[in-house]
Order: sequence, then structure tokens, then C-alpha cells
Amino acid sequence: MEQVIYDLNCKFCNIAAKEVESYIVFEDEVSLAFLDIRPLFPGHTLLIPKIHYETLSDLPVVLIAPIFKNVKLLDVAVKQALKTDGTFIAINNKVSQSIPHLHVHIVPRRKGDGLTGFFWPRNSYKDKEEILKTQQIIKEALKSVRL
Repeated sequence: MEQVIYDLNCKFCNIAAKEVESYIVFEDEVSLAFLDIRPLFPGHTLLIPKIHYETLSDLPVVLIAPIFKNVKLLDVAVKQALKTDGTFIAINNKVSQSIPHLHVHIVPRRKGDGLTGFFWPRNSYKDKEEILKTQQIIKEALKSVRL
């Protein structure tokens, strides 16, 4: 199967190419992380490979380490920035995958936050100011994270 580097019809490819607005918190040579615009909780971050891979199974083995190193980096930064008890890390492969581009959810969690089972209400940020503030505090926290 020939690898698609960039899919014009993929929202996440367009975010990686910076052709659409997003709230980027992290970027390196292989991946990009940005705030989910319909977060479970403020700070809910999505990490994507810059190249279009639909599922985890499609991701080349050589990219697993750098992608998941960045998941770990974001896990630490999101917890630090938002002063949470922990995080929920998730990947949907095909089923429940709203955008067919591999993405890892890094969701801030607090004890008693009401997130139970697999039926979770999605919420929007109250305004652009809240999303920009959340973006900034995660970016600031990333500066101090050392793995």
C-alpha cells in the first residue's frame, strides 16, 4: 500500500500543514499536538503524526518511539499545567474515530470529575480567551518538562 503523506480531505492533515486554525501546544519533526476544540475537559490535547496514517496499525514501527515519547511529554505537561490528579490516554482505531487520521487523546483527569464508562459528554471552551489561556499554560509547562 502506498503511503499518503498528505490527504487534502483530512482535517488533521490540514492542521499539520497549518492551513486551518488550531491551538498548537507542541510540535517537532514527526508530530504536532493541539487542543481538542470539543474537549472532555479543558486541556484535552490531541497528538498526531504529521504524515497521514489512519490508525495505529498503519504507523511505521520507527515512529512508535518518537510519537509515544511525545505522548509522555504531553502527559507530564498537561498534568503540571492544569494541576490535575492524572490523565486518560486514548486512541480510537476506526470505531469511534471521528477523523481518520491517527491521533492520541491526552485528557486531564481529576478524582470525581464524572468521567465514567465510555459515554462521555463533550464540552466546548466557554470562549476563545479560555482556549488561548489553556494553550499558553500547556506550552509554558512543556518548557520545564524533562524526560
